[in-house]
Amino acid sequence: MAKGLQGCLCTMLLLLCAMQELGCWAMHTAGQGPGEPGDPALLAGGRVKRGWVWNQFFVVEEYTGTEPLYVGKIHSDSDEGDGSIKYTISGEGAGTIFLIDEITGDIHATERLDREQKTFYTLRAQARDRQTDQLLEPESEFIIKVQDINDSEPRFLEGPYIGSVAELSPVGTSVMQVMASDADDPTYGSSARVVYSVLEGEQHFTVDSKTGVIRTAVADLDRETQDRYEVVIRATDMAGQLGGLSGSTTVTIVVTDVNDNPPRFPQKMYQFSIVETAPVGTAIGRVKAEDSDVGENTDMTYQVKDEEGVEMFKVTTDSNTQEAVITVQKPLDYESKKVHTVVVEALNKFVDPRFVDLGTFRDQTIVRVSVLDVDEPPEFRPPSNLLEVQEDAHVGSVVGVVTALDPDTANHPVRYAIDRSTDAERIFDIDAKTGAIVTGKVLDRETAGWHNITVLAMEADNHSQVSRASLRIRILDVNDNPPELATPYEAAVCEDAKPGQLIQTISVVDRDEPQSGHRFYFTLAPEATNNHHFSLLDIQDNTAAVHTQRVGFNRQEQDVYLLPILVVDSGPPALSSTGTLTIRVCGCDSTGAIQSCNSTAYVVSATLSPGALIALLVCVLILVVLVLLILTLKRHHKSHLTSEEDEDMRDNVIKYNDEGGGEQDTEAYDMSALRSLYDFSEIKAGDGGGGPGEGGPGRNPPSELHALPQWVQSPDLDFSVFRDYICRKVEQADEDLSVPPYDSFQTYAFEGSDSPVPSLSSINTWSSGSEQDFSYLGGWGPRFRQLAALYAGRRGGEDSEES
Repeated sequence: MAKGLQGCLCTMLLLLCAMQELGCWAMHTAGQGPGEPGDPALLAGGRVKRGWVWNQFFVVEEYTGTEPLYVGKIHSDSDEGDGSIKYTISGEGAGTIFLIDEITGDIHATERLDREQKTFYTLRAQARDRQTDQLLEPESEFIIKVQDINDSEPRFLEGPYIGSVAELSPVGTSVMQVMASDADDPTYGSSARVVYSVLEGEQHFTVDSKTGVIRTAVADLDRETQDRYEVVIRATDMAGQLGGLSGSTTVTIVVTDVNDNPPRFPQKMYQFSIVETAPVGTAIGRVKAEDSDVGENTDMTYQVKDEEGVEMFKVTTDSNTQEAVITVQKPLDYESKKVHTVVVEALNKFVDPRFVDLGTFRDQTIVRVSVLDVDEPPEFRPPSNLLEVQEDAHVGSVVGVVTALDPDTANHPVRYAIDRSTDAERIFDIDAKTGAIVTGKVLDRETAGWHNITVLAMEADNHSQVSRASLRIRILDVNDNPPELATPYEAAVCEDAKPGQLIQTISVVDRDEPQSGHRFYFTLAPEATNNHHFSLLDIQDNTAAVHTQRVGFNRQEQDVYLLPILVVDSGPPALSSTGTLTIRVCGCDSTGAIQSCNSTAYVVSATLSPGALIALLVCVLILVVLVLLILTLKRHHKSHLTSEEDEDMRDNVIKYNDEGGGEQDTEAYDMSALRSLYDFSEIKAGDGGGGPGEGGPGRNPPSELHALPQWVQSPDLDFSVFRDYICRKVEQADEDLSVPPYDSFQTYAFEGSDSPVPSLSSINTWSSGSEQDFSYLGGWGPRFRQLAALYAGRRGGEDSEES
């Protein structure tokens, strides 16, 4: 069928081309356009105006023939048909898509055109002299339009389509609109005229053939039965006529929920159990009503419908699970009631009035709650927590009795005790069997007016079952404290006081608190009956006033008066005490201001000015600084003298060890400093012979023969001064831990290690000169020759003396 249709189209195209060609020639012969025979210009000028002759050109798209498609002919009225004019074209597609015969002006299309890509082409025509190539006519522009054919099917460009409609919507409810687009020319024929139809889903939905609006076809769409539909919509061009092209799309239609289903409990009865000791607020269980709807249409509220259930239980809704949570609202008691029946009702929170006629959107169920028996602690009856006792009650007096009973059916005996953490001083005791609370110590309301204790009641055979009761014990007051003066009153009276002058107002305190309030009475004590100096007046408001009773007082005769005052309370029984008012006689000025009492001034009339006060403080500060400076200087001077003495002694000890500059240095050191400690004996060559080489030619001069200094302890030398000084310093260093230990004994004889020559010092030599042999000095070389001669000469002199 497609091939036959294509053949018909080709035949129609050929007929159109032939008609266009005939029209072109007819146009030329009829003289349309410029230069036609009927043109006024031709009549007036007697000549024909040259010009182009053509019709508008059309070319059919999607041409599938093997030969180039004839488009049309361009012709100039100056063309005589002798081939002297050459026709050319330029512009869009010239030379590629469109070719022209230079002699005849025929234009052919060589390529397959698509109107959906380009609807027309603009070109320019030229007529030139073939010999000179000069333009014979002005260049003219012409258009080749592409003629549309129905070669594009409708397309749904906005897919995929997803729509929604509420369930139970009436017939004809608009769901959504779909639109298809056709790329063909909407102004030519019916190629772009699209109509819509339903291919699949026509049982539930329809579509408007012109607008593409999808509507419901039934009124019983039920989301709970089917919540989604796939509808196939087809769009056909050529206004749906035979041979039109079509396209389709799938539309997904979601059925949205409405609240058309009431809640329903899966069971008509639920059973739960709970112990009787469960505290208020304990959850017993959960029940849930099912609802086929979704979203907020399933939101529910639950309530208790029966009166008994409302009193004992409470129902709340879990917003997350939409469950009914049943909780205890009042304490349960197995002994009172073992089973409770509760009617729970569920209803939708949001009800759609459109569906009220479908039925009631609520449901009920029965919940049976069984109370389980447990071993409960005793219960206090009655729960009175206030007791009173007089503070003068004797030890062992009964304050009150508490009673507790075992609520269980067994009714076990109860034992009582006091929580000693609340009565650490054991002021109260309780009878373990009867619950009688008695005093354990003497009470004193003034020390503690209230006592808070906790009484424990427990089963006799099961002490783990304990209940507690807090008791407040009020100590009632009795008059057991006498009134006392509020303070140790002291008053002052001027020497020139007049009779009746107020000296002091007296008030008292009483630790007791009588229910009728305090009432105190004042009078002078019996020992003050002979007092003629002062009087006491009871003002009747629990205070009294002391007045003078004589003219003037003399401090020289008596400067202090002691006035005993007796205070009595109202009882019962009436208690009293005596307080003493001390009155001092003082000197006053003319205005009555007290100047001084005895040697102590109460008020200094002539006060110092601020400047004088500052000067006085500065003087005191200067004196303190001077004293501190003197003490510091004295301490510094003493420490300086002590350090100089220590330093001198160390210097002297160090100087004793200086051995001079050597054998060659006979003048650099003063040997007289050592002669006080060492015995130097000069041995001359002529004193007592017997030395080797005596009188011989090799003998040294007598003036050069000297003995080395030897350590000889003289019996006349006294070292006790040094010994005592050193011992004293050692003791001071040992006792004083704050100073570095100055070492009084230092070693200066160390001359290095690995020396082949022993020391020649005479300090460490304790033997006498006769016990030493210095002959080995001769083998030490030329540098020790003089030293060897000296010791050899000394040795020879000693030998001569011995012989």
